[in-house]
Amino acid sequence: MNGLSLAGFDAGQTQTRCRLSRWHQNQWLPIAEGLGSGVIHLQASDGEERFEKALRSSFSKAVGNAGLSSEKALISAAAVGASGIEHDTPLQEQAQHLLARCLNIPSNQCLATGDERTALHGAFPQDAGIVLISGTGMICIGRNDQGKEQRCGGWGWLLDEGGSAQNLGQKGLQLSLRMADGRIPDRPLREKLWRSLNCSSAAAIKALVVQPSFGAAGFAQLAPLVVAEAQVGDQDAIAILEQSAHCIAEAIAGVAQSLELSAPQICGNGGAFEHLQPFRELIEQAIAKRLPTASWIKGQGDALDGALQLALRQLKRNPD
Repeated sequence: MNGLSLAGFDAGQTQTRCRLSRWHQNQWLPIAEGLGSGVIHLQASDGEERFEKALRSSFSKAVGNAGLSSEKALISAAAVGASGIEHDTPLQEQAQHLLARCLNIPSNQCLATGDERTALHGAFPQDAGIVLISGTGMICIGRNDQGKEQRCGGWGWLLDEGGSAQNLGQKGLQLSLRMADGRIPDRPLREKLWRSLNCSSAAAIKALVVQPSFGAAGFAQLAPLVVAEAQVGDQDAIAILEQSAHCIAEAIAGVAQSLELSAPQICGNGGAFEHLQPFRELIEQAIAKRLPTASWIKGQGDALDGALQLALRQLKRNPD
């Protein structure tokens, strides 16, 4: 296997990370990483162009950081994890074709999948477990000892919003409109949310949120303000956090039941889980109530480790 190299990608909306790994002295060793541009959904008007740009820019940076030229960075197999890529869909085939074209390798030596799967294979390379991702959106996925995988959530913010920063921000903004209407008493949350959006009326809020550039990320940026008001005792803000945490517990329990995991290990990540501590505490409490035998662990690796694991699997399936 001497001379073989793998590339793993974690494609996010803000940036894309690439990690290169090489077979050396009977083991796979990471040799470099690189950061590139972000992606959007492949079905968006310029989704394909931005996907390719993200792969090429992050790969180029990794190659440069490894001290190689692009001609010497011959990749044997690669995998990318990106939000919105569903298994066994035309979108997955499209993403795999783009990955193969960017790296100039056969498509059957490439795998494109959802970022939840790369996170799962990074956190639990061999063992059973459940990964929770609570960031702008929310999704959880698990695997049992027989290798069966099951996911819950992640069906897009228009259909499946609970448990995410987007959910917290959107619910907070809805609450502010009720305050503005006089349906409930006005409180500091409304002023803080509106000020952060540079809006002074409900009509301005309505006009802003329908802009294509706002979307889920626009709501998600408001989540810290909702959490801050919950911390100082705003009961409606507290209720928003509790309901969102309940959605996560429901999803985790659904995965555990489907996979027959009686005492599941859970690895949590994502911006809302990692950085909004009061929300994280409510998530942990909700899961402890729903699944008292569950335990939290730190994953063995990250999403790039998972992508490299899946790339290696593709290489073993298609050694030529």
